[in-house]
Amino acid sequence: MKLSEIYKNNDKLIFSFEVFPPKNANTESLFAELAKMNEQKPALISVTYGAGGSNRNLSLEIVKELKNHLKQPVMPHFTCVCSSRKYIEKYIQEIEELGITNILALRGDEPQDIDVCYRDFKSALDLIEYLKKHSELEFAVAAYPEKHPKAKTFDDDINVLYKKQNLGAKVAYTQVFFDNECFYKFYDLCHKKGIKIPIIPGIMPITSFNQLKRIVELSGTKIDSKVLAYFEKYKDSKEDTIKAGIEFATLQCEKLIDFGAKGMHFYTLNKAQSSVEVIKNIT
Repeated sequence: MKLSEIYKNNDKLIFSFEVFPPKNANTESLFAELAKMNEQKPALISVTYGAGGSNRNLSLEIVKELKNHLKQPVMPHFTCVCSSRKYIEKYIQEIEELGITNILALRGDEPQDIDVCYRDFKSALDLIEYLKKHSELEFAVAAYPEKHPKAKTFDDDINVLYKKQNLGAKVAYTQVFFDNECFYKFYDLCHKKGIKIPIIPGIMPITSFNQLKRIVELSGTKIDSKVLAYFEKYKDSKEDTIKAGIEFATLQCEKLIDFGAKGMHFYTLNKAQSSVEVIKNIT
């Protein structure tokens, strides 16, 4: 099912999950987690790959497993940084031959350990323009409730999302956030700009205090000091931290639903339990 069909006039909450190729290339445990996610009948499972296309082959194997064996709608990530036009053309052909109809179009992170970095595509907008001309794929895009780190201003960032919409983006999935007020303000600004595509909140149930600190440090995501202190209380108990993460994410989702969110996109870190429990709590 294409993105335009998934999110068209659907009154039912729409759930999706994100996974990534495991570093050790051992996919057995990941496939077991995917089977648990699949029981929730998600609209999509998105599959990432590394900077500059690293892990792309393993990512495609996961995509094939999802599509052919789990019979699950799948949305590969499609990044363009340091990629040549020839490389992008070949990747389009590969995923279309698999029968994939949806992708998440991103600039991606620039790899640190390659000899040649092509500059054919400088941004996600360049990639999207190319996809429109050379494929039948429908595409989702990224959105940033707390502003993209490289955007000069919030207005500039929202203008980029507006351009993505006008080029044909069907839905936007946000970067993970923990302060709903950021999403509410961002959504209102998007609406005033004329952005009408669904903006789906990115949710990550916390399973580790150290994980939470890394996310905040690396992405600049805001988190209230009281919330940080709340999770710090459980830092020595994995079980209690997971429980607290489910409770926090459940409350976060309930408030987003009240606000009018059409669905949730769960960043699972390749583990099904917490995201599945949150979905059970809110449905």
